[in-house]
Amino acid sequence: MRQLKRKFRKMTADLLDLPQDVVYDLPRLTMIGDRQLYIENHRGVKHFSSDKLRLALSKGELEVTGSSLVIRTIWTEEVFIEGVIANIEIIP
Repeated sequence: MRQLKRKFRKMTADLLDLPQDVVYDLPRLTMIGDRQLYIENHRGVKHFSSDKLRLALSKGELEVTGSSLVIRTIWTEEVFIEGVIANIEIIP
């Protein structure tokens, strides 16, 4: 049943030319160098410090590590951080 739903979503996305992140509820990350990161489609901040940010996703978590991290902007499903970004990891 899951495979059928997945195939239906893919066919619908292809037919309507929808972005995959919208169809599958995936996070969208936009990174500028190693200094700025914009994340869309998160489900909330689970942890924040100057060296680690952990966000809840629809399936799992996203962990950003670095130094001098600062949240510049945060909205319901979007967050913009600055600092020296060393690592980005998706944890299932």
